[in-house]
Amino acid sequence: MTKAQEIAADLRDQIVRGALTPGDPLPSESKMMAEYGYSRETIRAGVRVLVDEGLVVTGQGQGKYVREDYPPVVWNWSTLESRSRHANAVEGKTAGDQWASAVAEEGKAPRQDITVSIVEPPAHVRDALALPDGGLAVARKRIRYVDNRPYALADSYFPQDLVAGTLLMEPRDVSAPGGVLASVGIIQTKYRDEIAVRMPTKHEAELLALPAATPVAEHTRTGYDADDKPLRCMVTILPGDRHKILYEVDTD
Repeated sequence: MTKAQEIAADLRDQIVRGALTPGDPLPSESKMMAEYGYSRETIRAGVRVLVDEGLVVTGQGQGKYVREDYPPVVWNWSTLESRSRHANAVEGKTAGDQWASAVAEEGKAPRQDITVSIVEPPAHVRDALALPDGGLAVARKRIRYVDNRPYALADSYFPQDLVAGTLLMEPRDVSAPGGVLASVGIIQTKYRDEIAVRMPTKHEAELLALPAATPVAEHTRTGYDADDKPLRCMVTILPGDRHKILYEVDTD
């Protein structure tokens, strides 16, 4: 074991035992130099091991802190966008955007920053929506917050001609009985889900304030009508340290 690994192992043990708790600052470099008897460069190398592992994060200035835990949000993707859930929504607790409603039901405060634009979607979204090369889609891009912490990115894409003139063109939370698409006679009858687990892009990490070594799940849901025509493709980026995904599958 190298000297840096020795320092990392000792600090890691303190974190696991609770001697250093989430949000606590690490001892100063000077204090650790005196405690371990090693050079500043060796101390920094040991701390860097824990930063790379995601156990320690850099705060304002040069301070290092034990990574804080995010209370996980549990998503039942089997029912989150069900028509029955929409139909049974009532004013207050469960009305409106279904994501926000699910968060509020857990006693947390949801918020979304929303932008709407007309774009050439990413290739995998274009293929999911069966758009031609150069085809345009309406993109509703959202940064989703729980108790003012960034928790997820959710980008929904629609064929442009499908949603022109609807509430989905407005850059705000929108809802309608049965769902916005259903309110204008467009019914999603089934979904196709894909989940990939990967490391975030630099842009995603910045938007979500992700510490180092935090993987994300990329959840892609494509909605279809009764004739298997794709109506919407939603790509959600879910940091692995603040989400649990639940599915309930009928054995029939």
